[in-house]
Amino acid sequence: MTFIIVLAVTTVVCFALRNPLHKWPLAFYGLAIAVDVLFACGSFGMLPRSIWMPLLVLVQKCMVALAMFVVVMFIGCFSTESKVGRWLRPVRAELSIVACILACGHMAVYLASYIPRLLGGGLSGNVLASLTLALVLLVLLLVLGVTSFQTVKKRMRTDSWKRLQKLAYLFFGLVYVHLILMLLPSALAGGAAAQTTVGVYTVLFGVYAVARVARAVVDRRAATATEGAPVAAFDEETAVSA
Repeated sequence: MTFIIVLAVTTVVCFALRNPLHKWPLAFYGLAIAVDVLFACGSFGMLPRSIWMPLLVLVQKCMVALAMFVVVMFIGCFSTESKVGRWLRPVRAELSIVACILACGHMAVYLASYIPRLLGGGLSGNVLASLTLALVLLVLLLVLGVTSFQTVKKRMRTDSWKRLQKLAYLFFGLVYVHLILMLLPSALAGGAAAQTTVGVYTVLFGVYAVARVARAVVDRRAATATEGAPVAAFDEETAVSA
């Protein structure tokens, strides 16, 4: 499946570019914006096929952004003392922001394409539900993405910021529902590719849910043992990265 390949490559790139991303995050944000602009141009037929086809797979289908969110999700399943935790936790916010920018490009072009059909009443119930959910996801994406910037975070109270960032769990859950809503009609009609994709996403998000709850339980027990008092489950700095 294409997404598995994209996820594997994205994971390797996240590890490899950790130091440059940590040192020059604005350069990566600018690159993500440039990709969005290029994608918007391609959606109007302004790019050659050799450039548009990769963008079609990676941006229009939101595979790179989704893969980055999956990486960010699973970082939270590793302890702070683990090699993965020590290496990637310091750039969770940066990874999240890049993913948010890429996802916004995907959402903007898709939503714009659906507006005429929405106004004309030509959307089926499933597509309308998926579109409504996409609007909710866009709001969550903007809120979580903006508050992931250090300048914004520093202006907020720590407890307020942490409570807001826990919306990341709602965001991840709704992303899964959105994906299933888009794929389910084809899967139910017998589409082998759609059925495989639904299975992959279900396993991926299911494993994350189990692993994240397990990490929360382990962290709570460790805190109780060392400090004599429990901490709230999932109480950590997340930045669209719970």
